[in-house]
Amino acid sequence: MAMKKVLITGGSGTVGVAFIKTFYDRYQFFSYSRNETKQAALKVDFPRINLVAGSIEDKAALITVFTAIKPDIVIHAAALKRMDVAELHPMEAIKINVLGSLNVIDASRVANVSITVGVSSDKACLACNVYGRTKKLMENMFLEANNEKNKFICCRLSNVAGSQGSVISFWKNLAEKKESLRITDPKMNRFMLSFKETAYLLQKAIDMVNQEDCSGILLKKTKAVNMLDLAQCISTQIEIVGKRPGETLDESLVSENELPFTHWDQDYVLIGASENTLKENRLTQSLNTLHAEKMSSAEIQHLLSESDAL
Repeated sequence: MAMKKVLITGGSGTVGVAFIKTFYDRYQFFSYSRNETKQAALKVDFPRINLVAGSIEDKAALITVFTAIKPDIVIHAAALKRMDVAELHPMEAIKINVLGSLNVIDASRVANVSITVGVSSDKACLACNVYGRTKKLMENMFLEANNEKNKFICCRLSNVAGSQGSVISFWKNLAEKKESLRITDPKMNRFMLSFKETAYLLQKAIDMVNQEDCSGILLKKTKAVNMLDLAQCISTQIEIVGKRPGETLDESLVSENELPFTHWDQDYVLIGASENTLKENRLTQSLNTLHAEKMSSAEIQHLLSESDAL
């Protein structure tokens, strides 16, 4: 039986690499990206991967690629991810995260892709900054696009430990150079996923669509990480520098308004398009780092060790 084809937009980024590394032997992969350097590095690590150069902003090229490859599954991970950059350049964030996502939706429809998984962010939950608002719009578009023939589902990720440009990578680099770790606020808390948890969340979304024919926004419940506790697990040299534009002390994965639409199954929560009338399996409290259980030092150390493997 032939392997199913998985095309990942932004496939050479952290989320794409995590999924490819975890399921390399299960699928035939295509990485669609305009970053030639990262694409070349990806090919070195995963020789069987197929590289395709292109941008999600180019709708015609995207449709041409989708119709030529005919992927069974598309994972849409390409995005402008830097929150501070999005605040300063909202038009660029909209072109990539909103219009680019719409291009992916249209290309999946034209190429008759069975399952398209959108990679969203916890910043979309309360959408209090430009980046969060663009990701919320992407979620809304995927929910609207879903139909019987072409299934669309989103995964709402928290911070991926050790991802490119993440605070863990930044702090480890500073620690190696014997420099102080710069913390914006010691009261800041974040939800964090390991790269394996990220990959399995995406696969869980694919399995749910295949087995249960569902759609919505899927997320994984995790403990919160206090940024000061995290920093102290890396170094004793710490400097407080103040919050960046668009930053908040706490973050939410599920808001109060979303509770009626939640379906809770062990560690996973699906936010559906319609209200869940079976109240016994829906959340009763929002998922927020302020009142979530915090990771212990041992759990943070384990997260740090896993981040080295990405």
